[in-house]
Amino acid sequence: MEVVVQRLTLAMVFKVIVLVLYCHVNALVCGFEMKTIYCTIADNCECDFKPNIRGLEWDLYKNLYGQHLAQDIVAEAIANFLLKENPIRPLVLSFHGASGTGKSFVSSMLARHLYGTAMGSPYIHQFVPTLHFPLPERLQQYRHNLKQWVEGNLTTCARSIFIFDEMERMPSGLIDVLEPFLGPSHVVYQTNYRKAIYIFISTTGQEVLHKVAIEMRTAGRDREEIQLQDVEEPLTEAVFNTNNSGFYHSRIITMKLISRYVPFLPLCPHHVKRCAQRELCQRGECHRVDVAEEVSSAVFYTPNGGVHHFSSTGCKQVPAKVNVYL
Repeated sequence: MEVVVQRLTLAMVFKVIVLVLYCHVNALVCGFEMKTIYCTIADNCECDFKPNIRGLEWDLYKNLYGQHLAQDIVAEAIANFLLKENPIRPLVLSFHGASGTGKSFVSSMLARHLYGTAMGSPYIHQFVPTLHFPLPERLQQYRHNLKQWVEGNLTTCARSIFIFDEMERMPSGLIDVLEPFLGPSHVVYQTNYRKAIYIFISTTGQEVLHKVAIEMRTAGRDREEIQLQDVEEPLTEAVFNTNNSGFYHSRIITMKLISRYVPFLPLCPHHVKRCAQRELCQRGECHRVDVAEEVSSAVFYTPNGGVHHFSSTGCKQVPAKVNVYL
């Protein structure tokens, strides 16, 4: 308490006194203002942060199909991170896999179970290169803007979530401006920036994951036997060495600032069928098993010779296919 009091400026003390006298006139305004002051001086504002870890785990295991690695890694990483009242560094997750395998779906789950909303919270910030950083010649300006944006939002809310989509389209060298925020040493005034969560989403490394899945199938082993150690090293190398990746030769990789790499494996026909069934249920058509079968059969699979193995577009085309066959 003494530390908090010492941080009060005279102006802040005066404002508190005025607000206390004003409370009997407008309790709602008073409560909001007092909370703002408390967040500023006590560095303890959680910004409507309402984590529901059990709900997240249930959602992951019930609604994310064919991604046993992602389910386990994300559930464990989030739970362990939130157990720490004062983490030594932010949580940095890097999602990798082909289109339609569930990367953005899991990001939405995290938003929903950490803030009680999908992507509508003012403390969840999403960046898309083609929208926010479209011109490579403006790299230095983008670096400055991104640093200022992240720092400003961390000052507003230590529990901010930053989502960087389509990292394979991110201008090379841009994302390294975040390096000071991802380690244990950077200081942002009036906030514990180490409580933030960063999520990077990319298709980079999908070839590695597809290759491992094919090799596993060729060896007569079940796809669900794939372990993180089977893919993590080649995946990291692909992310670092792919020259059209936002992480190309990035110091974020060399300084080991990624907390967890999260592989999203290619999906099989029965996974696509489950996606179709879920889509049908959302439309009140759970009984249309025939449509789910047709959708699963209509998706293109690779390799395209012999038995169908893995969907080339994951579940991404499922809603459009349901429109056709329903």
